[in-house]
Amino acid sequence: MPTNYVDSFQTVLEQKYSRELTSADLTTQSAIFVGAKTIKIPRLDVGGYKDHNRAGGWNRQVISNDFEFKVLAFDRDVEFYVDAMDVDETNQILSAANTTNVFEEEQAIPELDKYRYSKIYSDYVAFGKTPDKTVPDLDNVLKIFDKLMKKMDNAEVPQEGRILYVTPDMQELLKQANDLRRVVLVGNNNGVVDRAVRSLDSVKMVMVPDGRMKTVYNFTSGAVAGVGAKQINMILIHPKAVLAPIKHSAIYLWEPGSHTGGDGYLYQNRRYTDLFLINRKADGIQINVEA
Repeated sequence: MPTNYVDSFQTVLEQKYSRELTSADLTTQSAIFVGAKTIKIPRLDVGGYKDHNRAGGWNRQVISNDFEFKVLAFDRDVEFYVDAMDVDETNQILSAANTTNVFEEEQAIPELDKYRYSKIYSDYVAFGKTPDKTVPDLDNVLKIFDKLMKKMDNAEVPQEGRILYVTPDMQELLKQANDLRRVVLVGNNNGVVDRAVRSLDSVKMVMVPDGRMKTVYNFTSGAVAGVGAKQINMILIHPKAVLAPIKHSAIYLWEPGSHTGGDGYLYQNRRYTDLFLINRKADGIQINVEA
């Protein structure tokens, strides 16, 4: 039997993902599953007030509920084989840890970001929404942000909790935007000048490498930009507009003799996850994309 190291590495992986996964704030910690792969989202419809009759009685309105179902489809795995002579027998755990560390940093974490941002875009378009295609520059980058914010305001999306995901180029434009009033205080900071823009109008801002924020990816082997991929410049989102559960995660190390793949160690890593835009909360997402 193999050793499942996911429990041993859980704390380390959670810290790594919270630090290096730019979309970590979107991860859904709990979801209602029906069966193994279907998420059940309850929806409630209620009528509004009517004029009260002081002669007595109440105005009865209609209340109904149904469910929106989402089926997980992003099921990924990988396997590595290392000959027994290439691994110190006393160093099995460290070998599994090192493999996991390199794989998570160079493959798994970037891929999960790529999948989530491209899935947000594809669901957004599939729901009939139109992304903003204004080309950002120093003069208009704040106007674009204001326009995206106003769309959310008009849709009554809660202001608290919004997140703005931007590429490095957009972050640079926002730092230097002509309409941005900047006050830099050096005296109270030991002479250190901090020009980082971490929030804008109380909206948390997260920088995402531009390679992780394309409209489409090819996931045949790893994750590479797909045919016709466009650059997503900004995603303004309220996390409650999406569901992004991680259903299953496993890391196995098979010792020599415990498998039939050869005289060596067999490393296996699997993650079963997905991201869904909730139909009724689609206005909780606004996007600026390359024209």
